[in-house]
Amino acid sequence: GKKLGYTFNNRNFHNVSLGQGQEVVAEQALDLAAKEGHWVILQNIHLVAKWLSSLEKKLEQHSKGSHQDFRVFISAEPAPSPDRHIIPQGILENSIKITNEAPTGMHANLHKALDNFNQDTLEICTRENEFKSILFALCYFHAVVAERRKFGPQGWNRSYPFNTGDLTISVNVLYNYLEASLKVPYDDLRYLFGEIMYGGHITDDWDRRLCKTYLEEFIKPEMLEGEFLLAPGFPLPGNMDYNGYHQYIDDALPPESPYLYGLHPNAEIGFLTQNSEKLFRVVLEMQPWDTSMGDGGVVTKEETVKALLEEMLERLMDEFNIAELMAKVEERTPYVVVAFQECERMNILTSEIKRSLKELDLGLKGELTMTSDMENLQNALFLDTVPESWLKRAYPSTASLGTWFADLLTRIKELEAWTGDFALPSTVWLAGFFNPQSFLTAIMQSTARKNEWPLDKMTLQCDVTKKNREDFACPPREGAYVHGLFMEGARWDAQTGIITDARLKELTPAMPVIFIKALPADKQDIRSVYPCPVYKTRQRGPTYVWTFNLKTREYPSKWVLAGVALLLQI
Repeated sequence: GKKLGYTFNNRNFHNVSLGQGQEVVAEQALDLAAKEGHWVILQNIHLVAKWLSSLEKKLEQHSKGSHQDFRVFISAEPAPSPDRHIIPQGILENSIKITNEAPTGMHANLHKALDNFNQDTLEICTRENEFKSILFALCYFHAVVAERRKFGPQGWNRSYPFNTGDLTISVNVLYNYLEASLKVPYDDLRYLFGEIMYGGHITDDWDRRLCKTYLEEFIKPEMLEGEFLLAPGFPLPGNMDYNGYHQYIDDALPPESPYLYGLHPNAEIGFLTQNSEKLFRVVLEMQPWDTSMGDGGVVTKEETVKALLEEMLERLMDEFNIAELMAKVEERTPYVVVAFQECERMNILTSEIKRSLKELDLGLKGELTMTSDMENLQNALFLDTVPESWLKRAYPSTASLGTWFADLLTRIKELEAWTGDFALPSTVWLAGFFNPQSFLTAIMQSTARKNEWPLDKMTLQCDVTKKNREDFACPPREGAYVHGLFMEGARWDAQTGIITDARLKELTPAMPVIFIKALPADKQDIRSVYPCPVYKTRQRGPTYVWTFNLKTREYPSKWVLAGVALLLQI
């Protein structure tokens, strides 16, 4: 303000925080400021979407004939998705835009976390050594949880709005607790940071476990006893002054890599690949519809879709005749019930596929008027994506249409084989179910009935075999063999029968056949195991199926930080 000869005082500077009916105040401030040459700051305009067109008109009105010193500053939070961009084009085109981008990488994030404090902060606590060590560890923790988001679902199942307030309040809590107690209350501090300050944002149990595990690794008595690593090659610094800590980050923090987060380098390959795929898909969607065949011939979108549509209708099998199947069943065992449920779900899906394809066929022939649903289906077929109405009736999947349809036919074949005589297959393809949980529950139900054990006291034990599906000729006497699972974040060592580090560039190695059997919960061996979540797809989160306890010689915390999970599809 000084260089322009403009001085701040309350009279010529209007600051309006929008929301809760402040629009009228804002309009009055704009009118006054335009006349007198004042400055107006409008904060949080994303909260008043309906008023923005009035604001646009008001600014246009004052763009001519207002005082030359009149200025308007507008702030808004970024929109979560493109369809939520609500700021009118007129405002955007006539303004100078400044964005405050969050820092990327651990280096920038760790400096930014430390920037919330100063030399005075470091000197407030009488327990100087403990306070500084835990404060620095908290800054590292804060940077890790914020930046881990970039690894997608392998980082966090869901995205959380961790903010600097979480860090500064945690440091206040740390100060109060250290001043009030003789011994450092590590358990209490971890609980407050992990379950309340940061944990307050977290809605997913596996993410809560991850947050808790980071704190157990970073904040413990060993941090004050000799060299203590926050990450491979990055020891917790000793007692320094404020600038010394910033200098230490520059000198000692290793270059950016997934290792700084406890992840395997494959995690980076995975998320970069997914980002590139997204980009290519957007480019594909922007292509012209008609494609040239080279020697003058042009294939239209309609012709491409028509050929695909006919092939799909030809390859789809008939629906399952439930009444006929029921007639040949002697006993409705838990497995038979699951088979019927799967057939019913499959019928709903295949009948919708047939109905929508036949309808589109008539539309393309001109016998029916094209509706928006038919156009959406046509676009999906052309762009090789699974149509919305099919996905709604199907199972979570990230595959393109070609892969998805081939997978659908395999699922139908598996169901046909199983319902041929209702004998449990020698190994079961767990990913082939709409509802894999129901099959796993059926294992518990049938074992409980057979042995007269109470179902609510049962659990599943999974033993990973050393064999593949071809090596099994018949099912086990109790339980089931399941195949077709993959591990992400690590790999299974079949020889030693434990989880071990992944090989570089092998993102989702296949698991051998797993023997799943039910037993009373108090009989299960939970020593040296990593409770591993099983998900349907790499999206993780809501596609959670079950937890399998897998043997490990290393601390389970290593696999928690590495985001190790089993996947039914890749």
